[in-house]
Amino acid sequence: MADLKCGVTNCGYNKDSCCCKGDICVGDERAENAASTCCESFTDGKKDSFTSALEHPSRMISIDCEAVKCMYNENYRCSAEHVDIRGCGAKGCRETSCATFKEK
Repeated sequence: MADLKCGVTNCGYNKDSCCCKGDICVGDERAENAASTCCESFTDGKKDSFTSALEHPSRMISIDCEAVKCMYNENYRCSAEHVDIRGCGAKGCRETSCATFKEK
């Protein structure tokens, strides 16, 4: 579990910089830096406005991670204590990123 700060304010799961989903997935297997990662759990808040109303926001969250070149990736799970997801104004998951990514 990681302490998550989500800066993707228009994601349907974002509430007060916390995530209402319960767990997220960070991609991409080929990522070599933070800019080439993404939050694959992103959902457009305008299209899916009902999503955040179904869950309770949480700062502590389980994170699956496909970014195998990240030093925090341990068997496809994130081991970082704190994770920052960025992408203010994102319209799709490829416009988000994991700012915590550090190359091995």
